Amino acid sequence: MYKITDTEFKKLANYIRDNYGINLRKEKKLLVIGRLGPILTQLGFNNFTQYYEYIISDKTGAAVTTLLDRITTNHTYFMREVDHFYYLRDHVLPYLKINVKDKDLRIWSAGCSSGEEPYTIAMILDEFFGTDKRYWDTKILATDISNKILNKAKMGIYKNESIASMPPQWRLKYFKKIDNDKSIIKDNIKSEVIFRNFNLMEPIFPFKKKFHVIFCR
Repeated sequence: MYKITDTEFKKLANYIRDNYGINLRKEKKLLVIGRLGPILTQLGFNNFTQYYEYIISDKTGAAVTTLLDRITTNHTYFMREVDHFYYLRDHVLPYLKINVKDKDLRIWSAGCSSGEEPYTIAMILDEFFGTDKRYWDTKILATDISNKILNKAKMGIYKNESIASMPPQWRLKYFKKIDNDKSIIKDNIKSEVIFRNFNLMEPIFPFKKKFHVIFCR
């Protein structure tokens, strides 16, 4: 098993914090070793100093992509902090329906993880607008820093136990059962979400228009 010195941990933690906004505290040292140790073995490195030098010298972006996929913790679930979704449904959307004259509704799920949040928003929009939805452009931009988790989100496949907390009518309307273990988001909801890799630490946000709603939780 690898060891990481205080100096090595500080260098790596400062690099991740300064460039990607992820704050690794000292008590996360064992987590870092556990998640990154297999990469050191695969690359033939003897210590974390060699790995750090590899990260900062790699110009292809592949090294840091693997680092972020391993180090990020994606903790989310459907209907997480449900009051936020109810507020969107009961207060924000009624206001926007009246005031967004061009019917181009722009919503951003920042740090979308494995997709539960943006898909839930899409279901709320579908239910709220009903038959009027065809007159609206309600696509949701969903971004995250991890390509691995974004690929999982795009698939839209979830454990049946993870959707058990959702309203029963939503489970019937918006999910298709694959087997006794898994279900998949139906295409009409999946097509409402656009997934993109984006680092919230970037100095310039490449968005042409302002958003009406931003979920950043």
